[in-house]
Amino acid sequence: MLEDVATLPVDALVEVGQLLRNDARADIIDLGIGVYRDEHGRTSIPDVVKAAELHLFRTQESKAYVAPDGDPVFVEAVRGLLLGPGRPDATMVCVQAPGGTGALRLAMDLVAHAAPGAVVHLGLPSWPNHAPMLAAAGLRIATYRHYDADAGAFDFSSMCAALAKAAPGDLVLLHGCCHNPSGTDPDAAQWQQLASLIANRGLVPLVDIAYQGLGDGLESDAAGVRRLLDAVPEVFVAMSCSKSFSLYRERVGMLLVKTPDERAAARVRSNLQSLARLNYSNPPDHGAAIVRTILADPRQTLMWRIGLAAMRMRIIGIRETLAQNEKVDLSFIGRQKGLFAMLPIGAEAIETLRRDHAIYMARSGRINLAGLNDANIDRFVAALAATLER
Repeated sequence: MLEDVATLPVDALVEVGQLLRNDARADIIDLGIGVYRDEHGRTSIPDVVKAAELHLFRTQESKAYVAPDGDPVFVEAVRGLLLGPGRPDATMVCVQAPGGTGALRLAMDLVAHAAPGAVVHLGLPSWPNHAPMLAAAGLRIATYRHYDADAGAFDFSSMCAALAKAAPGDLVLLHGCCHNPSGTDPDAAQWQQLASLIANRGLVPLVDIAYQGLGDGLESDAAGVRRLLDAVPEVFVAMSCSKSFSLYRERVGMLLVKTPDERAAARVRSNLQSLARLNYSNPPDHGAAIVRTILADPRQTLMWRIGLAAMRMRIIGIRETLAQNEKVDLSFIGRQKGLFAMLPIGAEAIETLRRDHAIYMARSGRINLAGLNDANIDRFVAALAATLER
């Protein structure tokens, strides 16, 4: 059987990582994989996370399974981050998932079960895993232009034109904030127009929000999701705690589903419990326990918020430095948000940067800005300028 299994292409970022690990040069600049790095290039564990883990070590008495839909204390705490206080709603179903990716797959499987072959409108470029996941779930994909590469800006008019042609019941996959890979988001007025358009067309949003707190702040970054929930009767929101809590390998996520009424909510919960049971049985608890421990303690919550704000301000500082440099025009980066930006360069330039300057990035030109710091940012700009002049 297995002798005939096909070899699948290596994920582009995995391939970049393999090349990087085999590179012995001491001056490597890694702008590839999407994890936050501090000024020293480390993806360190925040002190508040360490404190929460120590508390769990001292007080946790069992490693028994959590339910297929997860720990309700964690779910309620994270829902509060996403929606704000005072928004309990019996039409919303929230379940814990193995990371934001697990939450997305739960949502896609539920859609495929409820509406086999449903169409999902996907703006390009997008996170490279979105399209394969949709296809694996048996959903159909319709793409449209999301990003104006010449201007380095969100292409709102193209998006609206595409969604105006979508059929009622179609889904639209949206990035809640800090778009990956482009760093371009709708502004507040555009989110309001988008919510109205989606509601009027009878579309269903599927929102991927993985970077809350790293754009304009926790509240502002959730504003688009909240507008959609206020305007649209059915909404899926997949939320990740990987970046905001630096819990990448712990796989901590939540899926929120807004339903038309309480009876639909009960049916949706039963389906999500069944899908979870079939796919992974029970979600992992350790990362979720860290999050709920932090959010249950006002002092730890404050420390976490301070740390998250420092991460955000470091990213903003890198954007400002790149935008103000005089060697190559990167002014568009200063108008974007979050960890990522897309350099308007082709495959040959990307290979030159890797080969001649030890600078690694995705083949799309997406860079993780947190890979830059005071020690390497000038060299990066100089190398980019030299490469573009060739």
